[in-house]
Amino acid sequence: MVKTVGIVGLGLIGGSLARLLTQRGVEVVAFNHNEKPYAAARQDGIACMGSLEELAAAKPEILFLCNPLKAMPEMLRRLAPMLDRKATTLSDVGSVKAMVHQQVKEAGLADCYVGAHPMAGTEFSGFAASDPAIYDNALWAVTVDESTDYQRFLKVATLITGVAGDRIIVLDDQTHDRAAAMISHAPHVVSTAFINELSQSPDRNIATALAAGSWRDMTRVALTDPERTRAMIEENADNVEMLLRDLAVRLTSFADDLHSHDDGALNRFFTAGQPFRDYKLRERKFGTSGETDGGGNDVAALETGSVKETESGAGKRIVIDVAKSDWQCTFLDSARRGEHVVRFIQPWQVEVERRSAI
Repeated sequence: MVKTVGIVGLGLIGGSLARLLTQRGVEVVAFNHNEKPYAAARQDGIACMGSLEELAAAKPEILFLCNPLKAMPEMLRRLAPMLDRKATTLSDVGSVKAMVHQQVKEAGLADCYVGAHPMAGTEFSGFAASDPAIYDNALWAVTVDESTDYQRFLKVATLITGVAGDRIIVLDDQTHDRAAAMISHAPHVVSTAFINELSQSPDRNIATALAAGSWRDMTRVALTDPERTRAMIEENADNVEMLLRDLAVRLTSFADDLHSHDDGALNRFFTAGQPFRDYKLRERKFGTSGETDGGGNDVAALETGSVKETESGAGKRIVIDVAKSDWQCTFLDSARRGEHVVRFIQPWQVEVERRSAI
């Protein structure tokens, strides 16, 4: 069990993580660029350091960089000469992984780095908005490459699945960033475009009066600090640009079909996403405990080779033996099947749940 964790940045994500780990019995040492959150953090049992140097000197077993992405190069530059790499594994919670990993390499810290991205948060910011509950049953993406040390990966992964009680999928940087553009970064752009359209409409007050659940759900993320959102999107610009251009083509084509009353094309547009609707229907019916695979089939059908089915209180789970020679691919293939790692039975054996298979 990891006993000491360092946190750089006591905002919403870092502050919530620090509070959660402290509640779970982990000693948390933290540094923030200003001392504004320190009084409240200390009341929660978090040891707040006066400098980044003091934090590094504490030699936490894992050090999470929870600072804004724009501050990452400076933080890495400062940490590089003082971090005890034998004692500390470096991680982060950034929503973009390829860029951060490159910055880690440029700082000479790649040998002790394991990337992470918790799929958690709200539209609010700052330590005052922090809440350990945002990590309840959260999914984390843990990012690795061919040079990642397995023991360091294991330390980060078991902290998340064991101490925090969350789930992980294990990806490479590029796969993560393409997926993040799809489910987070591009939706922020679309959501912002909707509120921009409303704000500039002469009928904005009428539209606002009529707005209900669909508008609320479509535009919630546009309420996030726009500077934070812009920084996040710009750091994944290539993937977001490509996706938005593809989406623009799809929407323009639909507008053309709507104009021409092309009944067949309109029908194809509204039915193309039916596999996702079916997935959400199964999710509501069975929960997310792995009752069925992506096609509605019993998971027992996967009981072959290094994959074994077990029963648990949460439902059917699958045990996977991790290939030591190619462990990164074992985990990536599992993620692509819609499986989430819920615990490590032993270092090279994991239990997964089929939760996001379409």
